[in-house]
Amino acid sequence: MIYIVENETLRVKISSMGAELQSVRRTDTNIEYLWQGDAAYWSRRASNLFPICGRLAGGCYIYNGKKYEMGAHGFARNMEWSVLHQKPDSLTLQLLPTEETLTQYPFRFALEMTYALSGNSLSVTTIVHNEDGAVMPFAVGGHPGFNVPLVEDETFEDYRVEFDVPCAPEWLDLDPATCGFTGKYKALPLEEGRYLPLRHNLFDGDAIFMRNMPREITMKSLKSGHSVRMAYPDSPYVGLWHNPGTDAPFVCIEPWVMPPAPAGTPELLTEKDGMIHLEPGNTYRNTYTITVE
Repeated sequence: MIYIVENETLRVKISSMGAELQSVRRTDTNIEYLWQGDAAYWSRRASNLFPICGRLAGGCYIYNGKKYEMGAHGFARNMEWSVLHQKPDSLTLQLLPTEETLTQYPFRFALEMTYALSGNSLSVTTIVHNEDGAVMPFAVGGHPGFNVPLVEDETFEDYRVEFDVPCAPEWLDLDPATCGFTGKYKALPLEEGRYLPLRHNLFDGDAIFMRNMPREITMKSLKSGHSVRMAYPDSPYVGLWHNPGTDAPFVCIEPWVMPPAPAGTPELLTEKDGMIHLEPGNTYRNTYTITVE
């Protein structure tokens, strides 16, 4: 099922499958900002990640002495969600545990995704309720892809990623064979301490994940001035990605609460780096905002 929320500036489509964004379009210019999916590059558009971000070492984790298997980015993106609240300019979808989820993740939760419009901005809020009797470790993250270029007569190389102020983000070193975090960091090659010109071979080593950076990032055309700005105040990591070794005409901006997992043996869920540990009966919220120009 596809749902539509809109205001005087934006028309946004969301699927009940994975509570996934399907379209972010400005009605005044008719520009589509969201990647529309193409199996030749990446068939998804904006995955919602829960209860992990990235891959697990060995495809599994250990909790209370038991091994649980789970695919990359968790199960929420592959499940059908139900409507909890709907207004003309906002929508909240909900996911509850099932027998399938309990075999992968032995906790009872209520997971919500709220999409709300304000002018030319879309806020995306993940809400997690712990309805279990135990402390619940989990992670959340976004994975929206954006068209690059946004308009005709532009190229991928006409765009750059911008930080508002000079900074020195730490670039997480990933093992090219496993995409696992090696535990090492390197400097991000920014021009003037603020700008990362886009080129396809930036992603030949997979995602560019950063920490210790400003909590806002802008992807902007130097030719037309059109841009996508993302603010992610609740996420200490952000990644930039398109599938390696291709000329994919999109870039994902991915705010995560945890880093990619290290390669190697399965980890204890309670000791994974960056996990949120939510007490029984408590609620966690994480919001990022997309602003399009």
